[in-house]
Amino acid sequence: MTASANAIRVLAGLLQARTGQELAVSRIWRIETSLKPLLRERGFDTIDALAAAVVLDRESELAGAVVDALLNNETYFFRDHAVFRLLDGPALDMIRAAREPRRRLRIWSAGCSTGQEAYSLAIMLADEGERWADWTIDILGTDVSRDAIERARLGRFSQFEIQRGLPVRVMLRWFDQVGESWIAKRQLRRMIRFERHNVLDRPPQPAHFDLILCRNVLLYFPAEARAGAFDRLSTAIAPDGVLMLGAGETVLGQTGKFTSERTLRGLYRPTAHHPHQSHRAA
Repeated sequence: MTASANAIRVLAGLLQARTGQELAVSRIWRIETSLKPLLRERGFDTIDALAAAVVLDRESELAGAVVDALLNNETYFFRDHAVFRLLDGPALDMIRAAREPRRRLRIWSAGCSTGQEAYSLAIMLADEGERWADWTIDILGTDVSRDAIERARLGRFSQFEIQRGLPVRVMLRWFDQVGESWIAKRQLRRMIRFERHNVLDRPPQPAHFDLILCRNVLLYFPAEARAGAFDRLSTAIAPDGVLMLGAGETVLGQTGKFTSERTLRGLYRPTAHHPHQSHRAA
């Protein structure tokens, strides 16, 4: 079922046109592995036949299904615990102090996939209910994948998904078992809203987010698209807001819109917030 060079070119081009993501040579294997279920479901014998059908109508529902299948939706609860320790400690302390007068916290989880990151944030805040009792908390989760966002809105996870990153006590406290699935409790779901969105598009409204998590998203973009995404993020964040990227991502050589937060390694601030600092990365 090996795909021809032309089929690979067609499908990789479709992914980049729809999402901005580049299917690098090292990730070409995703075409064959990710599209196998779709081939069976739609009755195509080969990837070349699927690519030919997409060429006939690049705006079809089939083309959208191909893009969704090619996206990397790898995620799990509290992915990279060091990140959440940083957030739950000094990062949120800093944001909370700045937002004390208005007592409103706005968080954007960009590239949220099926929602585990957004639900992890909600759990983290809900577990400190007294601390945030009189605050208005709005968590927005977005992803370019329609299928991922639909699943995130349901807040329904399999046994395998619920066990990835969640201790049993947390799982039992914040999720209800229904058959073989686990569903997030209403208290969590009402803290989060999910929207389909591409980070290359105009930011979700209203903007001015206090905290933006855009982790393991930009590393799939070519340099020009990555710079464009940083431009969009810079218009979405509050002037004194905080941006968190993935462990393998940085602003160094990518954008002048953000500068490292000197006291918190791995976090970034809008450059205008530190006009005296030169552009550098953590």
